[in-house]
Amino acid sequence: MAGLLACVASAAAQTPAAAAPLFAPVAHSALVAVEGAQSERTLLLRVRRVADQQPLGGAALSVTLDGAGASAAQRPDGTWAVPLPDKLATPGKLEIVVAHDGVREVLDGQLPVASGAAAATAAAPPATGAAGKLSALIHKQGSWWVLNILIVLIGVIAISRRMS
Repeated sequence: MAGLLACVASAAAQTPAAAAPLFAPVAHSALVAVEGAQSERTLLLRVRRVADQQPLGGAALSVTLDGAGASAAQRPDGTWAVPLPDKLATPGKLEIVVAHDGVREVLDGQLPVASGAAAATAAAPPATGAAGKLSALIHKQGSWWVLNILIVLIGVIAISRRMS
């Protein structure tokens, strides 16, 4: 009975964390970073300072989704809620204007994937584009090594001919 009670208690402790939205980076600047989570009909945005990762207080936020203005309402937990339209292009273009500390920043980004799609995306293998970039980087690094070795060999040959 005690073991069953412990299992139920641990499952109940894990449930709120699973229900919390999974925020992903949407846009950033030198001063602020915007993270977003998309549910069925709402986009949640979290705006933080880059320097200390603390929520940005006293900020004004305006959002444009695919060229159409959308109202952003601040929630008590410090996030912003933006209602999503019925039809939305995928991936949706997002423009966020953040006014804070006398600065007005215009940030561009894309809508984050919905919570259900995020789990499917996380399980998917990385795109071939990332592997291609890594391969190109390794190829460039190898080319530099070969060039450096050739330069050293030419120098050794030149010095050895002068000495003889």
